[in-house]
Amino acid sequence: MQLPIGIVQQSNTGDRTANIEKSAAGIRRCKEMGAELVVLQELHTGLYFCQIESTEVFDQAEPIPGPSTEYFGALARELDLVLVLSLFESRAPGICHNTAVVIERDGSIAGRYRKMHIPDDPAYYEKFYFTPGDLGFKPVQTSVGKLGVLVCWDQWYPEAARLMALAGAEVLIYPTAIGYESTDPQAEQERQRDAWIISQRGHAVYNGLPVVAVNRTGYEPDPSGVTGGIRFWGSSFVAGPQGEYLYQSPRDEEDVNVVMVDKKRTADVRRIWPFFRDRRIDAYGDLTRRYID
Repeated sequence: MQLPIGIVQQSNTGDRTANIEKSAAGIRRCKEMGAELVVLQELHTGLYFCQIESTEVFDQAEPIPGPSTEYFGALARELDLVLVLSLFESRAPGICHNTAVVIERDGSIAGRYRKMHIPDDPAYYEKFYFTPGDLGFKPVQTSVGKLGVLVCWDQWYPEAARLMALAGAEVLIYPTAIGYESTDPQAEQERQRDAWIISQRGHAVYNGLPVVAVNRTGYEPDPSGVTGGIRFWGSSFVAGPQGEYLYQSPRDEEDVNVVMVDKKRTADVRRIWPFFRDRRIDAYGDLTRRYID
């Protein structure tokens, strides 16, 4: 089955309305190019606010269902396509999540995934805002197939990708917000970006699945002035089930494009590389331990 997947890589400002309008314009462009599924970047309605810790930021969180799912649900219904959103979810007082929401063609919520792995590093103070997810690693069934949706920091964990694949995901999807701390030396910047790409292409290879990673681009200053801010490295890409590039966006430019993914290739690749057949599930019990002393 050929699945045309749209990606919208954009830069953001503090103007929520403008950000949403830019995402909507990208979605419309993807539809014009034939997309049936469109993936947006992580936290696409605003700035990446996790560079600082501020209780006022919690005012930006929204319920699900809520304003964003209503707006993008109407757009999905109008354009007859499936959308993957990334929102700051307000669940209850003191409990918020970094949540990906899948919108079906009719505008309904097909499912959601709450980010499981939460970083806490300089300029990425996500633990202050996000409660770890509690929905597990379960693909979302849609009219275009079973989508294994994860979020950003989840990209570094092979267990997350594998569990999605074992549950029948037909494609792995990663809305993302990652970049360089702007004072890092050039060599370190290259190492970080290369590691990000290598890790996800590895997920494609050892699971025999296409991978879609959609990152933001542009520079966002640190409001506190403690760091030099983040220059998001863009580079959104789609890889096939052998890790091969199907498409890659530029680093420093906004990009809207549609990439054709052949879901049937998963079966073909898994026949020649039968990693699932040869897994020693009888010997992996220690993976549930924090460390083997």
